[in-house]
Amino acid sequence: MSGRNPAPRRSYGGRTAEERRAERRERLLGAGLELFGTQGYAATSIERLCSAASVSTRNFYEEFSGREELLAALHLELNERAHAALSEAVAEAAPEDLPTRVERIVSAYVRVTASDPRWARISFVEVIGVSPELEALRLEWRERWADMIVALADDAAARGEAVARDYRLTAISIIGAVNNLVHHWSARGQDIPLDAITAELTHLILAVTTTPDRRDAAR
Repeated sequence: MSGRNPAPRRSYGGRTAEERRAERRERLLGAGLELFGTQGYAATSIERLCSAASVSTRNFYEEFSGREELLAALHLELNERAHAALSEAVAEAAPEDLPTRVERIVSAYVRVTASDPRWARISFVEVIGVSPELEALRLEWRERWADMIVALADDAAARGEAVARDYRLTAISIIGAVNNLVHHWSARGQDIPLDAITAELTHLILAVTTTPDRRDAAR
């Protein structure tokens, strides 16, 4: 190595190339949120995304291989934010009783996924059936959510607050109920109070975790 300092990266308008590229990526993500979340994935072309984000087609392909990768990035972002919110709620509510813990955890998830109806449409409608690769990503996240729900139910059972049993199918059912209620809220123009969504889901989860399994009684 020559020991010379590398040439400084050129900047324009006080911003480096990396900063400008990061801004372009954020604009594309914003355009994807708006267009996928209102017009739909199938109705949105790369040209429309570029126009909405004020970037060139070349700039688009510097960030994403295509529309599907942009959709996957949005899906990932929402799930990561929701997971962080749930993890925080689980830790903060740990000393509380089961109804309080469930209400806080459900509320944390609903606040993120229903923060904007566009997010709800993207995550619960637009990502479904796009491709085997995106479906695998969606199912991978579903398994992560199921693992978290099972762990929470097992913890409640260990505390004597819930029935001790296998909660894997229950977890999948809860995920379906949560996602469909949030999507229902979104599709109806948000005319249902989010507190009502949280209360209904809390009631459902408490019912299925504290009611004995009839299959066990029949054995």
